[in-house]
Amino acid sequence: MSVYLDNAATSFPKPDTVYQAVDHALREIGVGPGRGGYRRGLEAGRLIFRAREAVAALIGAGDSERIVFTHSATESLNLAVSGLLRPGEHVITTTMEHNSLARPLHVAEQRGVDVTWLEADGRGCIDSRQVADALRPATRLVALSHCSNVTGTIQPLAEIGAVTRGAGVFLLVDAAQSAGSLPIDVGEMSVDLLAAPGHKGLLGPQGTGFLYVAAGIELTPLMVGGTGGHSSGLDQPTVMPERLESGTLNTPGIAGLLAGIEFIESIGRATIRSAETALVDQLVTGLGTTPGVTLYGPAEPERRGSVVSFTVAGHDPSQIGFHLDRDFGISVRVGLHCAPLAHQTIGTYPAGTVRVSPGWFTTARDIDLFLQALHTIVKR
Repeated sequence: MSVYLDNAATSFPKPDTVYQAVDHALREIGVGPGRGGYRRGLEAGRLIFRAREAVAALIGAGDSERIVFTHSATESLNLAVSGLLRPGEHVITTTMEHNSLARPLHVAEQRGVDVTWLEADGRGCIDSRQVADALRPATRLVALSHCSNVTGTIQPLAEIGAVTRGAGVFLLVDAAQSAGSLPIDVGEMSVDLLAAPGHKGLLGPQGTGFLYVAAGIELTPLMVGGTGGHSSGLDQPTVMPERLESGTLNTPGIAGLLAGIEFIESIGRATIRSAETALVDQLVTGLGTTPGVTLYGPAEPERRGSVVSFTVAGHDPSQIGFHLDRDFGISVRVGLHCAPLAHQTIGTYPAGTVRVSPGWFTTARDIDLFLQALHTIVKR
């Protein structure tokens, strides 16, 4: 038996079309875009363009040139934070952030940026009033995750976006746990910068990600160098997206990302969301009957993504994860999930939690097998 329940880290398995797209790009294209005027180079350029268009459509961005391909959400968040903020400016974030956002903000703080860390409640929630109350004349940015990777908490982005837009402040969103299943419209939600990886809910390969940069925002590049064009001078190009895309793009990975997005759109995000919600409900109900279990995160299904964290009294999370893997072939995540401030917020620091994260290919039987295995472990 093998059951994979760590889709919040990396979705697995991938659709067959994703594997096929990566293989085709490696075997039949073989090169990156902009590196030659021959057929293979032109085909690579067309593929990258199609992928940009797909990402832009996915998040409601009107101009695909504002989609910057990166190698991860971490790179995207670093680019957004370091490229935008300057000493003396103020940024608002929350205590529920993954280290991919929290650490770049901490570095910015060490360089003279003032950071306000809004304290979430025990469910991992914040509200727009907290954001409004924290605004200052020097506030440049509000930065937060759409959906927590620890508690699954979905933050009220549209309400927060209304506050930031009214105040003339930029909004940066970490969509690592929401892109592909939750509705995202950067225009309607007043999102100015949005980062996501390709390898989670978008069902693409590792080593892929993107950053959306709204029109009118100019970021200092995180890295400069060859862009495949604009090669006549030493200055970095000013046009998007080349300004922020130095080096050879991961064409096979982006081909897989495109295939993942096309798979999602063929099914429909509402269908994916409904299926994952049903699995989460099954999990929450089953865990509620397990002795000693404490669940974390919102009780309302509409406020929770496809992430369930829990602890069991008298059992270390790491031991539960070890026995699930060794004795039952079930993969879950244990520990701090790269979000120590979130665990301090919900009271599970330093041991962390057991995290179960279903995906599109998870079945109700997988959840039943997990619950049966957990009951066995707890009764030992």
